[in-house]
Amino acid sequence: MNKRISGFSKLNKAGKIKWIVKTFYKDPEAVMNELMSYWHSNEAEQKIIDGFSENTISNFILPYGVAPNFMINDKVYCVPMVIEESSVVAAASSAAKFWADRGGFKAQILGTRKIGQLHFKWPGKALKLRARMDDIRERLLNDVADITRNMEKRGGGVREIELIDFTQKMDSYYQLRVSFETCDSMGANFINSVLEQFGQSLQSFVLEDATFEGDEKDLEIIMAILSNFTPQCMVRVEASCPIKDLGTFPNNMSGETFARKFHDAIQIAHIDPYRATTHNKGIFNGIDAVVLATGNDFRAIEACGHTYAAHEGRYRSLSHCSIHDGIFKFWIDLPLAIGTVGGLTSLHPMAKRSLELLENPSAEELMQIIAATGLAQNFAAVRSLVTTGIQQGHMKMHLMNIINNLQATDEETDALIAHFESETVSFSAVRTKLEDIRQSKNRRINQ
Repeated sequence: MNKRISGFSKLNKAGKIKWIVKTFYKDPEAVMNELMSYWHSNEAEQKIIDGFSENTISNFILPYGVAPNFMINDKVYCVPMVIEESSVVAAASSAAKFWADRGGFKAQILGTRKIGQLHFKWPGKALKLRARMDDIRERLLNDVADITRNMEKRGGGVREIELIDFTQKMDSYYQLRVSFETCDSMGANFINSVLEQFGQSLQSFVLEDATFEGDEKDLEIIMAILSNFTPQCMVRVEASCPIKDLGTFPNNMSGETFARKFHDAIQIAHIDPYRATTHNKGIFNGIDAVVLATGNDFRAIEACGHTYAAHEGRYRSLSHCSIHDGIFKFWIDLPLAIGTVGGLTSLHPMAKRSLELLENPSAEELMQIIAATGLAQNFAAVRSLVTTGIQQGHMKMHLMNIINNLQATDEETDALIAHFESETVSFSAVRTKLEDIRQSKNRRINQ
């Protein structure tokens, strides 16, 4: 069968589904009904969701959970989390409660500037271009006044324009690196619109200015685009308490032993990039879940975070730990470019509910909430690693996935949950126990 098609994007939604199910599935009618069953019951809401992407045929469902008891700067939050991985929400909730009993998380914004770049080639000398930068800045800013006016009224806009000379690494390559304040919006469209106008204005300036002669008039714009690396848009979150207040941990581990092992685990993640990668992935389990729930761009935030983890030349842990004068301190510095207005945050029905659940925070407040969730997730993971091991808690949470995969009945599910309260969970162990339950039931029936 020919699986290629011309004009697919021009088909209506029903037409797209019909072609797909007939071409790729053995039971077209059943698959079509299943795909349509995930459509939003409200046609208006579904139309909005369809507009988020192209060639949409259905909705992909992910669990929407909440982690209560997050105390951040003495305010308590119930944090929305969208994630499919077992134990993440439970771990975040557990860590949140642990630190709420010890003063909660303390958060502060270290910066909110975002970066855009105008990449261009120019055959002249950098000194000559630098000598005209004051006039260039004035021209660029004047030419984007209509674009920046509303943002400036809210306290944002263009902050700095810096000429970067990359000609030693690439022939004739220069860059304008521009910093922006975008207030409560993520600001991607705003930044890109400004940068594209900057490109046109820079070309015109060089062409018209008498300072430049001959081939110096030939300035070529390569591209204009924001950067997702935002080291000037930073938040710091920490949790700390006296070691004596940490309490005791599984297997009667003392607070002193826990603090030492926890500190060592964080240091290992700074030394070894193999460990740091998994360590930071755990942090993003929490971060991504809140970012998704609030309609922000988890891909951009992950890319930025991992770049920052390597900004000193070696990939390291994003979190830090210290023990000094009997005080255990655990913290994270994280670049986070997010928004609470515009984009999906204003359009996605559940994103709007998430922000309402968080009492409609500003972008800065949401930065603090997201970073605190990532830190809580990291604390829970490392706590498990240095005490019981990661699998005990993870597999307990994974039990229901295994049970569902094995298609256990409600009665069998109750029996399996009771059995594995005191037993190690694994797929083979659950399957064996389920077979025993079914065999025992059959024997009773046949007696």
